[in-house]
Amino acid sequence: MDCKNQKVTGNSSSSSSKLILYSYWQSSCSWRVRFALNLKGLSYEYKAVNLSKGEQFNPEFEKLNPLHYVPVLVDDNVVVSDSYAILLYLEENYPQRPLLPADPQLRALNLQAASIVNSSIQPLHKLSLLKYIEEKFGPEERILWAQSNIEKGFLALEKLLKDYVSRYATGEDVYMADVFLAPQIAVVNRFNIDMSKFPTLSRIYESYKALPDFLASSPERQPDAVC
Repeated sequence: MDCKNQKVTGNSSSSSSKLILYSYWQSSCSWRVRFALNLKGLSYEYKAVNLSKGEQFNPEFEKLNPLHYVPVLVDDNVVVSDSYAILLYLEENYPQRPLLPADPQLRALNLQAASIVNSSIQPLHKLSLLKYIEEKFGPEERILWAQSNIEKGFLALEKLLKDYVSRYATGEDVYMADVFLAPQIAVVNRFNIDMSKFPTLSRIYESYKALPDFLASSPERQPDAVC
């Protein structure tokens, strides 16, 4: 892994230098974890895995995640892959600045919204899948597939959140739903999605863009962004 490694410092005094995040700057799944770590004020060592060069298939990384996906979080002897699992691990072991509200209904809503992004939207526009679709059916089908699945998921989120949304997805505080939504909304410009169809998501995204922790976690600010 030949891109830059760097220690990233969180924005609060409750930080831990033992955390290591294996990340790729353009990965929206990695972006979620970077955003969450910033919100919790946790310092971590950033280890870049250049997906475009196939570094995820290196034996060193395969020991961390046999699926060859980023992100992977290492916390001393604990290794956690998959952004959803990582956020739940952080919530349990680093409870400062909770990402899940105490209210049972809002807690369930956050988990559901995060799961929609994690399971029903992002995996359906993964680069590897889109490449396969283009090879089999052509470039037009590739973009139509991505648009159809993103819009299906966004429509569900609009309906799910409509009675709870305020400045952020489920109220006035940033929670797990927002951590998953913000990077997902940010990357859909790659697929020419008409966001006017999704006024709720468009409105809360404007709030995300004002958050220093979100901006600091953005792809262009990562140490491997120029690799």
